[in-house]
Amino acid sequence: MPTTTPDAARAPFAPLPWVPDCERLEDDEAETARELMETMGRIAETVARDEGHAFRSVHAKSHGLLHGRLHVPALPPVLAQGAFATPGEHAAILRLSSSPGDLLDDSVSTPRGLALKILDVAGERLDAADGAATQDFLMVNGPVFAAPDAKKFLKNLKLLAATTDKAPNAKKLLSAALRGLESLVEKAGGESATLKALGGHPATHPLGETYYTQVPLRYGPSMAKLSLAPVSPELLALKDAPVDLGAGPNALRDAVVAHFAAFGGTWELRVQLCMDLGSMPIEDASVRWPEDLSPFVPVARLVVPAQDAWHCGTPAEEDRLAFSPWRGIVAHRPLGSIMRVRRQAYAMAAAVRCTRNGVQQGESMRS
Repeated sequence: MPTTTPDAARAPFAPLPWVPDCERLEDDEAETARELMETMGRIAETVARDEGHAFRSVHAKSHGLLHGRLHVPALPPVLAQGAFATPGEHAAILRLSSSPGDLLDDSVSTPRGLALKILDVAGERLDAADGAATQDFLMVNGPVFAAPDAKKFLKNLKLLAATTDKAPNAKKLLSAALRGLESLVEKAGGESATLKALGGHPATHPLGETYYTQVPLRYGPSMAKLSLAPVSPELLALKDAPVDLGAGPNALRDAVVAHFAAFGGTWELRVQLCMDLGSMPIEDASVRWPEDLSPFVPVARLVVPAQDAWHCGTPAEEDRLAFSPWRGIVAHRPLGSIMRVRRQAYAMAAAVRCTRNGVQQGESMRS
């Protein structure tokens, strides 16, 4: 890997500094956080009862667990922050998923998620008691969050909780209809995050997507959003590539496994620094930060070799691993009400899942 990123010279060098006033507590935010924990717990209990096994309250269905290396080059000071402060390599784990909390047939097509865990990251921990040395970034294949703030996020999650394990065949029919509507919207030059979230996501390959944190976080003294974009030819060839969702209930997982049985892949991890709070708000996650004001700039490369993306030992690793935007270092502290209310809820959900399944939470690489 080169010693500097190709776009380092074009990096914005005057990002806004983070100060406490950049964030604003919502009214009754503690109550929102409590209700979020309760709602996530209800989803998990319903699915555990139906499946005889505990799964994540959101992004329950995994399409693959992958292991690779994150290569961090020498960066200019404004970019050399947190996990990217020192040139070097880190082991990394990726988990590909879909957003619902129940294990739906892949013909119910919802947004795809990608959780990235970077191992052996130095720095002051957000939770000194977590016993980890990792940095997690949770991403979805769209630049904005489906809700602007914590209260709307909770409202949306309650709607999902009410339909968990209900009418799976009706969900398949609805998803097909919504995909048709989304196709019409996209042919007209737009897209609808709402249609996609409800099941109208196009039947495309998850490895061809660009993933975004959607909500902001600290980037050392600054604020930022991150993205992970495919850059190697074998992944770029999968951009908008169709997947036959009727080929089986796990069509997306089958597509990921088939790819990594023959090929590897390389992604670029990029940062978008906050330059203006008016157009790049911290407390409204539904606003897309303008890239003409602050482009995404590469800070690392993620290289994943060909491998078995879902093998006989994967379910145990899937149970053992936990991902949270709050599992990391202070230099990348999550920002905004959506991130704040996630903190206790994600920790609770992971602990309950591991206890129910009789496993010890761990961050180790695949044996």
